[in-house]
Amino acid sequence: MKLQRKGTRHSHRGVIGVESAIVMIAFVIVAAALAFVVLNMGFTTSQLVKTTTISGLEESTSTMKISGTITGVGCIESNSGCGPVKRINATNIPLKISKSGNSVNFAQDTISIRYIGSSIQYDNIYAGPITADTYRQSVLAFRQAHLETDSLFDAFNNSNPVNGTVPSETSAFLYWAKRLNDNQVLEPGEHAILAIGFAPNDRPQGLEEMKFEIIISDGATLTLERDIPNINHKTMDLG
Repeated sequence: MKLQRKGTRHSHRGVIGVESAIVMIAFVIVAAALAFVVLNMGFTTSQLVKTTTISGLEESTSTMKISGTITGVGCIESNSGCGPVKRINATNIPLKISKSGNSVNFAQDTISIRYIGSSIQYDNIYAGPITADTYRQSVLAFRQAHLETDSLFDAFNNSNPVNGTVPSETSAFLYWAKRLNDNQVLEPGEHAILAIGFAPNDRPQGLEEMKFEIIISDGATLTLERDIPNINHKTMDLG
């Protein structure tokens, strides 16, 4: 039997303890790295969700609204070009920016206006804005439309629906009743009117429905629907 003196026994406990500590530290470092990646991805996802939500909210919120009464120009006499059937020659829609809305650029290439009548539909009747001046009456704005040099306004050559001469094609333009500058942007504090002149065969009659969609580049589409009452006056209140 081999005897071993007390105090001379070999032990590996210290080495094993160091190895365990190294492994534990490695696990902690890896866990910390993974946690950082997870948190970072979470923050990125949250930011994307926030951006998408804000964008969707802006897209679903109408930036414009009707700022008064929509009116129609009635043709009630046969010598005014409407024949035995009374019709609407033109429609004027007052617009302004909503309280929480953003400015809207009404340049011809950023706006489209769809018209849907009882038997006809046009996907875009917008000719553009008139920025030469402000106008207190639509008859003056239609007169300026005749003077515009852009070919998109050619439908209004030698025509003024207020006076009974309708355009060759159903067309719309925007003019300002109140403005802060002379650009093509409808801004908060400004008032504009969307004027629509109907071609002879497109003019709506009494008891028909007409629908307009103002489609802007950024924001919700503004949809307007009106039922035309019996046409008994030259100036019609369409609500």
